[in-house]
Amino acid sequence: MSIFKSMFIFPFLLIAQLLLFTHSEAATFDIRNNCPYTVWAASVPVGGGRQLNTSETWTIDVPAGTKGARIWARTGCNFDSSGRGTCQTGDCNGLLQCQAFGVPLNSLAEYALNQFSNLDFFDISLVDGFNVPMEFGPTSNGCTRGIRCTADINEQCPNEVRAPGGCNNPCTVFKTDNYCCNSGMCSPTDFSRYFKTRCPDAYSYPKDDQTSTFTCPAGTNYRVGFCP
Repeated sequence: MSIFKSMFIFPFLLIAQLLLFTHSEAATFDIRNNCPYTVWAASVPVGGGRQLNTSETWTIDVPAGTKGARIWARTGCNFDSSGRGTCQTGDCNGLLQCQAFGVPLNSLAEYALNQFSNLDFFDISLVDGFNVPMEFGPTSNGCTRGIRCTADINEQCPNEVRAPGGCNNPCTVFKTDNYCCNSGMCSPTDFSRYFKTRCPDAYSYPKDDQTSTFTCPAGTNYRVGFCP
């Protein structure tokens, strides 16, 4: 083989290997609405948003290394033909195609892909409150530990944090440090225990890491289900 052919083939093979590696470490997320009503799914920073009627699924491909990501359901939405409008819960600046996080209250699926020790980190968070029951779990790569938050939190929500369409986290309502943990110093409260006893796998307040963060090997695919 001539040196010119070698010089051409080597970078081609290197690029192919890099593309293969990148693809293998990316993740596919299947987002399904099992609720008996329409939700407007939101996904940031990848995906944007989509209306999901009952039993509809939305699939998005998320690049390796994506972090600080959220998926949630918006409810009570009304959008015009340009994709502008409002939602009762989870609204993101009045846009169908979300470009920023939603306004509380909203149940959250959070994740960071291919991080420390080549692991994905994922959780369900009620730190922004609760609007729709949710499940979040892996579908590949030999990882089997999924998480769920399916309790009837809205119906039983304490009056102090009850809101149209859902149940607020106390930080949203009271805005004090013992609920919001702005100083980094806080502990469980009666309100956070209300969430935690009903959804043990979910974040109930900002420092609830030990029992609420889960991992899978990088390259795992996932599903997020509303009203599982």
